[in-house]
Amino acid sequence: SPEKASAEQISRVHDIDYINTIKNAGFIDFEAPVHKETFDIASLAAGGTITAAKYAFENKKPVFALVRPPGHHSGKDYGGGFCYFNNAAVGVKNLNKKTAIIDIDLHHGNGTSDIFYEDSDVLYISTHQAGIYPGTGRIEETGKGNGEGFNMNIPFPSGCGDKSFDLAFEKTIKPVVNQFSPEIIFVSFGGDAHYMDPLGGLSLSSLGYVSLCEKITNLAKNVCDSKLCFVLEGGYNVDALSEVVAGIVGFWHNKKMSYEFTNVNDNFDTGKRIVEKVMDVQKRYWEL
Repeated sequence: SPEKASAEQISRVHDIDYINTIKNAGFIDFEAPVHKETFDIASLAAGGTITAAKYAFENKKPVFALVRPPGHHSGKDYGGGFCYFNNAAVGVKNLNKKTAIIDIDLHHGNGTSDIFYEDSDVLYISTHQAGIYPGTGRIEETGKGNGEGFNMNIPFPSGCGDKSFDLAFEKTIKPVVNQFSPEIIFVSFGGDAHYMDPLGGLSLSSLGYVSLCEKITNLAKNVCDSKLCFVLEGGYNVDALSEVVAGIVGFWHNKKMSYEFTNVNDNFDTGKRIVEKVMDVQKRYWEL
């Protein structure tokens, strides 16, 4: 069972002053209020991710860290968007392997992007809805310094769904991850790109979500011997979130699942144009 991450483990990502602010229940952001118990719970979420990543790497099996609070909006010295410690980043830094992070939350993971923006050992890929919180994740944001070319953003307009995400995977995510050749893949899994989610405007169905995650699972099997760590981020319709998570884990255990939320709506023409723009930018760094 997971244990709380130590301050030393967390400090591989976050500044000590920031860690102490949370520990002392100080103010960090209106969308991430700090309670006297926040530090312990956030440390447990980070520790759970460390445990999951280590298990996935050592056993060559996919693992899902069902942790909350989420983490991908938390940078080295800031929090926000319900996030305190960046669980995925803490897991990556403590495992210390060449890593691809695929972030499929509704929102751009600005914290994760910032943490690894100048790092060539971590490839960060984000699919998200354009024009909403936190306002980052433009196609042109491709990394800096040694990290240039190791950051890829796919900002979909409202209404994009299953077919758009499938195209993005086949044309950009899959070939880039294959060429990067990571030792492990992390997935920052947010369920809020689902059409049932109250916070967003994307249109993934349960089948579309699970299909995308099946493809990521098969990608990990081919690229890094099934070393795959999913980390829960957002997702605010409990019925849709639980249906998708159960579908992913069911696939890992060869169990056929049934789905309720299967409506297919897709702003595909616009989604296709976004994928083409991403390819045009990323062709500077990868064969696409």
